[in-house]
Amino acid sequence: MSEEEKEVFNQQDKDTISIKNDSLEYEIIILEIGFNTWLQSIAQPRGYYTQEFMENRNRIFVINWNQRVQQPLKYDPNIYQLQIFYDPNIDYGYEVNYQLYNFFIYFQRKYKQRLGPFAPRIK
Repeated sequence: MSEEEKEVFNQQDKDTISIKNDSLEYEIIILEIGFNTWLQSIAQPRGYYTQEFMENRNRIFVINWNQRVQQPLKYDPNIYQLQIFYDPNIDYGYEVNYQLYNFFIYFQRKYKQRLGPFAPRIK
C-alpha cells in the first residue's frame, strides 16, 4: 500500500459519489469517506478493465458482501450495513460496473477485508 493510498484512507472529509447509468436508469450512491479521491487518484483508469471482467468480479463481491451483511455477529455491522442488489442478468453498463468494482477494491484495501478468492489489487 502506497503512502498516497494510506493518506486517502485516513481522510475525514465526507465524500459522496453517485453512480448512474442514465440510459438504463440505474443508480448507486456510495457514502464512503475518501472513495471519490481514491477513485480519481489511485484506481486504474476507465478502460483498464473490460466490463465482463468487472461484472464477474462484482458478482462474487456482491454475494460475499450480502452474506456478511446478514451475519452481524460474525462481521462488523459498522462496515457491512446494507445489502447490495445486483442482478447478474442485467447489463448495468460500463460506468456502474467500473465504480462498483472500484468501490469493492477500495473497501477491501481500506478495511483489510477479502470478498473473494483473490487479493484486492490495483495493478
